[in-house]
Order: sequence, then C-alpha cells, then structure tokens
Amino acid sequence: MEENYFKKITTSIILVILLALSFFILKPILLSIIFGILFAFILSPAHSWLLKKIHSANLSVILISIFLLLLLILPMWFLTPILIDQSLKIYFSTQQMDFVTPLKNIFPSVFASEEFSREVGSIIYSFVNRTINSFVNAISGLILNFPQIMLQLLVAFFTFYFVLRDKDKLLAYVKSLLPFSKEVEAKLFKQTKGITVSVLYGQVVVGMIQGLIAGAGFFIFSVPNYLFLTFLAVVAGIFPVVGTTIIWAPVVIYSFVTGNTLQALGVLVFGSVATFIDNILKPVFISQRTSMPTSIILIGMIGGFFLFGILGFVIGPLILAYLLIILDIYRNKRVPGLLVQEPPSKLRISI
Repeated sequence: MEENYFKKITTSIILVILLALSFFILKPILLSIIFGILFAFILSPAHSWLLKKIHSANLSVILISIFLLLLLILPMWFLTPILIDQSLKIYFSTQQMDFVTPLKNIFPSVFASEEFSREVGSIIYSFVNRTINSFVNAISGLILNFPQIMLQLLVAFFTFYFVLRDKDKLLAYVKSLLPFSKEVEAKLFKQTKGITVSVLYGQVVVGMIQGLIAGAGFFIFSVPNYLFLTFLAVVAGIFPVVGTTIIWAPVVIYSFVTGNTLQALGVLVFGSVATFIDNILKPVFISQRTSMPTSIILIGMIGGFFLFGILGFVIGPLILAYLLIILDIYRNKRVPGLLVQEPPSKLRISI
C-alpha cells in the first residue's frame, strides 16, 4: 500500500514538473498555437465541403492550408507598406489639424467658452496623436521583427494543418482525458462548439465583414487614407456595442462640414448597410446555439486585449465562455444560467 502510494506521489510530481516545463517551452509560441487552432475551427466547414468534393483527406487539407497561407501572407506583403504610408500621412496631417472649429460649427452652444474649447481640443489632439503613434509603431514592428513573426506564423500554420487533418483523433484524445460521464461530455462539447461559433462567426467574422463594407465605401468615394480607416473599422466592428459606426460616422460628419456632400452621403449609405448587416448575419450564427450576453463578450475582449494583445479580442471571450460553461455544468441546476444562455428546449443532463 505504501509502495503504491509512493509511486502515485512520485508520478504526480513528475507530471507536474513536466507540465510546468512544457508550459514554459510553449509560452513564447502559445498564441500562435491558439491562432492555428482557431483558424482550423473557422475553416473546418470549408475543409469538410472540399473533402466531399475531392474525396482525398490529405489533398483537401493541403488546399485549405495553401488558401490560409495566401490569406495571411499576401495582405501582409502588399498592404503593410500602404498602411505605413497612410498612417504617416495621417500623423503629419494631424499636427496642423484644427479639431475644435468643426465641433464649434456643429455644437456652437456647447463650445461657446474658449477655455473649454481649448481643453477639448488638447484632449482630442493628444488622444489622436497617441493612437496614431501606437499604430505606426505596431506596423513598423512588423518589419523590424519580421523573422520572429515568420516563425510565429510557421508555428500557427503547422498547428492549423495538423489540427485540421487529425481533428477527429484530437477530439477523441481530449475526451479521453476528461473526468466526466459520456452524457456530460456530449453536453460540454455541444455547448463549447455552439458558443465558439457564436463568438468567432457571430462576433468576429460578422464584425470584420461590417468593417470591410464600410471600407468599400471609403474606397469608392475616395476618402483620404481609406485603408487605414478600413483597418480601424474592421477592429471596431469586432467589438460589440461599439461597432463600425464609431469610425464611419465621424467621416460622414467631416465630409459634410468640409462641403463634400456626395462623399458624405456615399459613406453614410455604406456605413448604414454595414450596421444593418449585423441584424441579418448575426442571428444566422447565434440562433439555436449556446451564447453569452454582449456585456460578457465585451469584457472578455477588453481583458483579453490587455493580456494577449490584438489576439485577445478573440481569445478573451472564449476563455470566459469556456469557464462559464464548466461552471454551468458543475452547478447542474434546473434554473437557467444568467451568463450562459442555452437555446430553447434543451434538456438538462445529470452528472
């Protein structure tokens, strides 16, 4: 008995040490691994469709992987110099830009006090300059850290390839490690898949589509520095509550104030379509799936950004979602959860 107890303790200690060492080994590339897994999840339906067409598992994975490689490399190769150029132009133009006069024309009563106007102008000037400086530094960092970024992309690419190719085996292996019954496993994976689809497609993909639609309006109606504004619209579109309106609305106001009415109306139309598309596409992905309140998603995005950087916009809400799912299964109550919102007519399962 004592010998078996000693063996268990020794095995547990060795396992903990190996897990800790493995974490420190994988820590520098952990986000790349997560990035690859998320892309494998997003492109899994395309892989399944292609597999039915060509009936070759390896060839379908290779084709999807080539598509992902082009999707990542080509925009970075062609758009990075343009983004740097446009962000620098915006930076230099903001040095002489008068932020207060347009606001005075729109809200004359609010900006009647000169002292208040100067304070507001100083705040806006400082905010805009810091934001643009951060963006320019981030884009420049892509060039300065190019070898490291390519290694990270290589890790993400190989993770994507092997997860997509062996997803069924990986899923079976993960299930074998879980201490739950088969019924609870089925519920856990169903809820996890549903909430992942809701966050990735319903929030991230739909938000990016909204940003691209607004960007099309910037491009068609010749808004200066349209690519930079499109990038901001895509990022803003991912955020719940905020949306692309925070980007295209100031462009519309500025175009009206400067007398460019056609440009203002055109951007307004595309911006309205981008905002309206949210009401069409999001229910397609969220309907009949486990979901979370918008407030939790927003908190997860902000917290994830502070912890993981730009990838935290996606990773943060998912981490909170998986935690809430585990808690919801653990409490096993018939009273509906406040944070994890299940689809209607879903049966509760006893552990």
